[in-house]
Amino acid sequence: MRHGKKFNHLSRTASHRNAMLSNMASSLILHKRITTTVAKAKALRKYVEPLITRAKDDTTHSRRVAFSYLQNKESVTTLFGEVAEKVASRPGGYTRILKTGARLGDNAEMCIMELVDYNELMLKDAAPAKAKTRRSRRGKGGSDSAAPAVEVTEAVVVEETPAAEATEEVKAEAADAPEVEAKEEDSADDSKKEDKE
Repeated sequence: MRHGKKFNHLSRTASHRNAMLSNMASSLILHKRITTTVAKAKALRKYVEPLITRAKDDTTHSRRVAFSYLQNKESVTTLFGEVAEKVASRPGGYTRILKTGARLGDNAEMCIMELVDYNELMLKDAAPAKAKTRRSRRGKGGSDSAAPAVEVTEAVVVEETPAAEATEEVKAEAADAPEVEAKEEDSADDSKKEDKE
């Protein structure tokens, strides 16, 4: 019986599966990005992320355990060298799976699996890390009084508001809106005339 055995067997025997995951993990560590199927990538994520966590603690025992999984000296050296330095501040989630569509031959879902800290394009988009602050409900309200008031300069356009329900402020803003739009059109016309000259 196979009660409670929920991991994906990937249509392989245990020894074949372990050898395949070991080779894929070594390739991921050495090349930082591999192309594979989504099912294999999800199985590989469970295999390689504990190894990367173990690489943060550079001891002889950790290196021997990593070597027993990877069976490749070069990938162990890379794992404990440059990869461990990059992921030192990250608490987990070292890999990313990006789906790329279906494979032509058998329509298998394909993906790119990569180490998160090595994708320069996504690192540029990420905002710089902010200092963590904690807000309390019982605060004295000092932060509210210290914050400067911000003026809103945009005109609000009201569409089909019944006159009975509209407040005087909304009416005033609605009346100002055409003037603002007219000024914008005038400035646009002036700029066109300058371009022609």
